[in-house]
Amino acid sequence: MNRILILVIIAMGAFAAGQFIRPSITHPPATQDISAGVPANVKAVLEKGCYDCHSNETNLKWFDQVTPANFLVASHVKDGRRALNFSHWDSLPPPAQKNILFWAVNDIRNGEMPLDGYLALHGAAKLGDRDIAVLEDYLANISPRKISDTAALKAIDRQHAALEKKSSATQKIADEWNGLAYIAGWQNWKAISTTDRFDNGTMRVIYGNDVAINAIAENRINPWPDGTVFAKAAWKENMDSTGNISTGEFWQVEFMVKDAVKYRDTKGWGWGRWRGLDLQPYGKNALFVTECTRCHAPVQDNDFVFTYPFHLSN
Repeated sequence: MNRILILVIIAMGAFAAGQFIRPSITHPPATQDISAGVPANVKAVLEKGCYDCHSNETNLKWFDQVTPANFLVASHVKDGRRALNFSHWDSLPPPAQKNILFWAVNDIRNGEMPLDGYLALHGAAKLGDRDIAVLEDYLANISPRKISDTAALKAIDRQHAALEKKSSATQKIADEWNGLAYIAGWQNWKAISTTDRFDNGTMRVIYGNDVAINAIAENRINPWPDGTVFAKAAWKENMDSTGNISTGEFWQVEFMVKDAVKYRDTKGWGWGRWRGLDLQPYGKNALFVTECTRCHAPVQDNDFVFTYPFHLSN
């Protein structure tokens, strides 16, 4: 018996023995599934492209269960469920549901989901333009834009008047619950992206500090370097009778501060949010940070950052 044959037999034996070593992929009951909250055609699209990794109803093909491939599959399912599990959909508040659907649709539209490696062996999961249109239409239907009423217009006027009065005043701003201090001067940073959040009626501009700008120029954005700071300012949308949309009442500013060591327990980021012109800290307890990290979980593979920055140079 020659050496090659012996090696082949050993390899086959090891492969066969390996089939007895399997990772655990559980299928808990889907007690809070998305079914009751969305139309059947929407759920059908989600089942087609998302459920294998993002629900408790994982449908494993025979080749998904072969060792060692099943260890990779189990890892993807575990990470996918942790980021977003449609079987727990009803446990999320409606604003969070809209937020997740908004970003899910964008990831699908950009070809980032489902993953290319998954599609290579599961071609039936590929979502086409019609599938994406179903999701976009549903999201638009549950997030209708409305003409700004008198109350909204008066709120804008009050803010403008308040800004004029306090323009020269020094404002004392309290720290966030987690100790993060408000960062003054973010308005003078470079804008790195914008978002039209029609799902919750806000318009947003994302600013980056010098560390962030340099990282973008050098394409070092996954992960972002320590010292990166983002400021995301949000205004309520103001829509007139002709459908033109502009910034309305200032709503809030949020900060993400990168320090992988200091904030290792919160995904490497310090989180803060201040609401209104008087910039009141949003957080009341530890649930605030949990809310932030849970919201950003779907983009854990992008260093927990939703923003795709403009191409900037120094």
